[in-house]
Amino acid sequence: MSTTILRRFPGGRRVAVATGVLALLGTGVGLVGTTGTAQGAPTTAQVWITTSDGGSALAPAGEVSFDGAPQSVDIRVDAGQREQPFTGAGASVTEASAHLIGELPQADRDALLESLFGTGDAGIGLNYLRQPLGSTDFNAGDFYTYEDTSGQFGIDRDRQEIIPVLRQALAINPDIRLMGSPWSPPAWMKTSGSLNGGTLRQENYQDYADYLVRAVQAYAGEGVELTDLTVQNEPLFETSYPSMGMSAAEQAEFLRVLDAALTAANLPTNLLAYDHNWDHPEYPLEVLAATADLDRVLGGAFHCYGGSPEAEAQLRDAGERVFFTECSGTDSASPSQTFSDSLRWQAENLVVRNLRSGDETVLTWNLALDENGGPHQGHCDDRCNGVVEIASDGTVTRGAEYYVLGHLTKFVDPGAVRVGSTSQGSGGVQNVVFENPDGTRVAYVVNASGTAQDFSITDEGVSLGYTLPAGAVATFTWNPA
Repeated sequence: MSTTILRRFPGGRRVAVATGVLALLGTGVGLVGTTGTAQGAPTTAQVWITTSDGGSALAPAGEVSFDGAPQSVDIRVDAGQREQPFTGAGASVTEASAHLIGELPQADRDALLESLFGTGDAGIGLNYLRQPLGSTDFNAGDFYTYEDTSGQFGIDRDRQEIIPVLRQALAINPDIRLMGSPWSPPAWMKTSGSLNGGTLRQENYQDYADYLVRAVQAYAGEGVELTDLTVQNEPLFETSYPSMGMSAAEQAEFLRVLDAALTAANLPTNLLAYDHNWDHPEYPLEVLAATADLDRVLGGAFHCYGGSPEAEAQLRDAGERVFFTECSGTDSASPSQTFSDSLRWQAENLVVRNLRSGDETVLTWNLALDENGGPHQGHCDDRCNGVVEIASDGTVTRGAEYYVLGHLTKFVDPGAVRVGSTSQGSGGVQNVVFENPDGTRVAYVVNASGTAQDFSITDEGVSLGYTLPAGAVATFTWNPA
């Protein structure tokens, strides 16, 4: 059975799409779509695994044959069920991250950035960065914007540490896509007269639109193109670091002003609504409904700090695109459990449940933090973690975030399409499957249960069997042709 919905594709074009009904939950899950035949069936899959103790960390685990029978827990792949594209995954080069990376000796810095952005054997190929525009709560110094004094615009501070890291990342991987996200407009545009809290004064809508246009142009002048843009980080959260409240109605009104300013500047920059938690999907839905005639408004952006990833499906089902743009790892109550807890939770929620709900991107937060979870200026009482930790003695440690992202970006290419697959629910053996542009298929699997689990992957009428340890993440790649 299928229904027809409207989907907004790149450029804002809406077309009718037939979508099948996906059975998801249970160990004896219902099968999806066609069963396939052995003609053109795959014979083997390559496997990479990260275990909860880090003993295996994105390590090759050999080859598995499609020579068995479906098991009670079966990942049944249906390549005829085509869902959203994969756009990319990565993190943010905050000023804190750039400062730590920049302090490394050149050889160590080169090796680190190659391991993060390289697409060869030595790297995980991160390919999407959310770039803060001005201060966040993770600065290496005091708070700032690009125009703290009206009429005096400049990005000189970003040129000191942030832009050199971005340029080197782009030199390693020119296909990195970037999003710009401001934490606050300049204080003189706001009701609070401060970077902290307050709202944007209506008489300054045009000033703020012009400010964001200049930011996009200034970054482009440094060789860094911001393809996407949100207009306010976490618009429902005013706090003691750069922040601003903005209602859905206010955001929709401002997006019209910004759209006109971007058009006048001949900039193709895409716009995304919201940029906040899963628990208020009505906010981006309201904004998108009010801006449906603006082609550059692509969809909504979400964070992980409230609600559940399935809320994104409300946007998907309304025909909108979904981007996931921030989630910071934190230390566990028992620090020795941080790696295992983060690996399991992030793989399950940020990758599998997120992508199965229609999301196109997976972005964590800081690319790098130190052993104290800094430099930072607020919150993160449980110590936030970056994709990597750079200690004060220069030691670099790859956290669970590195492997959660690497199991995705090392194998799934931008432009890949998510295809149908059966999956257990929360706490079970969960997965998401993609077909790359070259036809290869990739299954990202996490065992979120507390014991080792046997399961199978069935594609084109043939099955492989595998046993995945508790809390482990594995990637399977195969060629069905």
